[in-house]
Amino acid sequence: MIRHHRTAARTAVSVLAPVLLAGFAVPAGPAAADDPRERAGASCRTEVEGSRVTAYCHNPYPHTDRVRLHVECARWWDVDADSAPAEVPATAYVELTARCWKEVRAAWISHDPLPGPGS
Repeated sequence: MIRHHRTAARTAVSVLAPVLLAGFAVPAGPAAADDPRERAGASCRTEVEGSRVTAYCHNPYPHTDRVRLHVECARWWDVDADSAPAEVPATAYVELTARCWKEVRAAWISHDPLPGPGS
């Protein structure tokens, strides 16, 4: 009788353990997808032609995104460039340009999502 009780307890533990552990391993799926911060930010791409950089940004999300183009020049004496912030409202498109005197080392876009109505 005692042996049967131990077997039943072991069986219960072996069945419940994966269920309990699975509860801790569940990713935050739908809740993370519904997070408004995840649905913000313009989609941007940059093109470098010689010493000129152009960024093309489109915002498919309902919240306005403020973007800036940053250009790092390859020569130590060449002045790096940061564009003025440009607001990209929902469904809008902006184009930003900057340049170096000589070669471009790097170019990137920074994003500053603006709070939406009721935030």
